[in-house]
Amino acid sequence: MNDPAVQASQLRKSFGARDVLRDLTFEVRPGEVIGVLGKNGAGKTTLLELMLGYSTPTSGEVRIFGSVSQALPGEVKRRIGFVPQQDELLNQLNVCEQLLLIASFYPKWDHELIARLCNAWGMDPQARIKSMSVGERQKLSILLAFGHQPELLILDEPVASLDPVARRQFLEQLVEMSAEGQRAIVFSSHIVSDIERLATRVWILKEGRLCWEGELGSLKESVSRIHIQAAGPVSGPFEIPGAINHRTQGPYVIALVSG
Repeated sequence: MNDPAVQASQLRKSFGARDVLRDLTFEVRPGEVIGVLGKNGAGKTTLLELMLGYSTPTSGEVRIFGSVSQALPGEVKRRIGFVPQQDELLNQLNVCEQLLLIASFYPKWDHELIARLCNAWGMDPQARIKSMSVGERQKLSILLAFGHQPELLILDEPVASLDPVARRQFLEQLVEMSAEGQRAIVFSSHIVSDIERLATRVWILKEGRLCWEGELGSLKESVSRIHIQAAGPVSGPFEIPGAINHRTQGPYVIALVSG
């Protein structure tokens, strides 16, 4: 079996007295597509930043291709592609100049792939980055992550700023890249349909913990939605064993229950 692309052990991240992530242990292997779900503030972006070594864990560690994430050697960094929520493009350049700049760091840059995607996605090579829309900037960030054909691709809400057509084109390309079976992909999204289409495994983050991990089919089989109607308004603490979350409104309770 292939060695893990990512390994994390007892990973914890705190800011002051607040734990953002608590005791996460997991592996990501080549060929897997991991979809990360969770509400805003659940710790998704922090988790991805810890994987990449952009942030130091309070305790525990992450290893990428065997190297500790905060001290990745250059040869390991060249095997990783990343699409952040907020782009890091250079406003004084145009699209072609930005692509050539990043390509200069990667001896195996796939110029043919990027040219094809620029054409398919309607990217003008001469467009000035400072004049581009948020969606166009997002597409360029995705191209920069794809160009060197990374073995590990990490994407933080990659379709958040894309229009429906661009989102479909991006997903089609990601499906094509994952079909090779050698690339590990981890992506966070609020769009459950994207997770359903792409992910081989799903992580659900809740209050900093990995509250569910497994194949999507198993998730659907193991989780039920329960509707409860009381005689009067429900007040005070309300607990159901195995509940992932619940919502109370007047006399009604809707709960998602695992197992």
